[in-house]
Amino acid sequence: MDAEAALSLTNTIYARLAARRSGFVTLEDYYAGKQPLSFATEEWKKANASRYADFSDNWCGPVADAMGERIRHTGIKLGDDRAGARKLWSEWGRNEMDMQASQGVLSTLITSRSYVIVWGDKNDKPVISWEHGANVEIEYDWSNLRRPVAALKSWVDGDSEYAILYTDEQLWKYRKPRIQPQDSRKSQAQQAKLGRAEQGTWQQWQPSTDDTWPLPNPLGEVPVVEMPNRPMLAGDPKSEIAGVMAMQDAINLLWAYLFLSADYASMPARVVLHQGPPMMPILDAEGKRIGDKPVDMKDLAEKRLLYLSGKDTTIDSWEAAKLDVFTDVIESAVGHVAAQTRTPPTYLVTKTGMSNVNGEGLKASEIGLVKKTLEFQTFAAPALRRMYRLIALVLNDQGLADAASLATISWMNPEIRSESQLADALVKKKQMGYPLEYLMELDGLPPEEVSRVMAMVEQEAYDPQLERATRELSDLGDTGGSGDVLPNATADRGHDGLSG
Repeated sequence: MDAEAALSLTNTIYARLAARRSGFVTLEDYYAGKQPLSFATEEWKKANASRYADFSDNWCGPVADAMGERIRHTGIKLGDDRAGARKLWSEWGRNEMDMQASQGVLSTLITSRSYVIVWGDKNDKPVISWEHGANVEIEYDWSNLRRPVAALKSWVDGDSEYAILYTDEQLWKYRKPRIQPQDSRKSQAQQAKLGRAEQGTWQQWQPSTDDTWPLPNPLGEVPVVEMPNRPMLAGDPKSEIAGVMAMQDAINLLWAYLFLSADYASMPARVVLHQGPPMMPILDAEGKRIGDKPVDMKDLAEKRLLYLSGKDTTIDSWEAAKLDVFTDVIESAVGHVAAQTRTPPTYLVTKTGMSNVNGEGLKASEIGLVKKTLEFQTFAAPALRRMYRLIALVLNDQGLADAASLATISWMNPEIRSESQLADALVKKKQMGYPLEYLMELDGLPPEEVSRVMAMVEQEAYDPQLERATRELSDLGDTGGSGDVLPNATADRGHDGLSG
């Protein structure tokens, strides 16, 4: 690929990347509870919207968190190659991937996708970074959408925006001016967010650490992996909260209506009988009264005043506002969120449909979330295999890279059970003949802990006194003394017992 083709591909990928940034910002704002007041009429907005502008009854957060907290990668298996698996898993730990994966998975659930980049440092040690979906995009082969042909990473630093185009042969680096952030007092994370694409043309950028431009890619593969959430054939990955946003807006509006009704119901109202609304004088430029006009009805309504001008008018009483009408609808709406997102009602609803439910009923209510989590693992496992393959390529171990492509990816059990339930299940599996090491994996222990516990088991099984007694008996047998009858007889009995 020449420089002209690389720049053209950079612009093509960047156009897609920049187009989706604003949508990602909206999704993350809804997750954080920054939700605009929607669906209200213009008249109501003018009178009341500013009062409730910063309020939200945030249900987008629990929907993403409920699933995110059940997803944790716990290890990798390469058949009988335990040394190779430990080698790859040690790089996972060295790059603090438990922390990065927790952030990356949550971002994937919220925005629909994230990315992992694997590269090598100056000592040829793997450097793994989990990237936000607003900063990275992959160009796939149009005839095979599982094969990446290039990837682009973009970020800002000071007054410039940078980009790296990754291909299987080269790395092309670019830079262009960036508009300074409006508020430099914001956090670095906020300033680093890229909204719309800034104007300007990409220029060649060669840092002082690079000997050439472009850099060669020694891995021979695009070192970027996409982590999608529920991708579809001929479609994009899905956000877990995109479908919640409309119902979230409705819930916020209902709360605003409830607050406004409570506001009116909590203040005294007055009625004036046999008199029309007061009149306001109309003054000319010199301050002289030249007429009258009725008081604005909006002012009367806000002051809770009612005028009845007829001579035969009477006043009775009216009931206080029934606010439970709003709360019942809100609870029903939250129930819809639970059903549509397969989030257990125990996470969202306090009473509806969950009264007098036993443990088995609570467990059954989580089946949807468990299945959805297992579905995520199905899509994430190939991405993690490719990530481990790239790690092995950085370590210059082609055999390990090939094995990583067929690795078994281990996950934490998404089904939450009590310690007693889990222990009981493990004991029963042990009675069935399951080996101890496998049971520890089912218990959720990471690979390094499994090895450590197995070493402890072997140490506890070692009895110095028994070993010394066995050695002494063996020595007696070697000398041909009278004591050799005992070990030989014992051996014969043992042999007869096994054969019988």
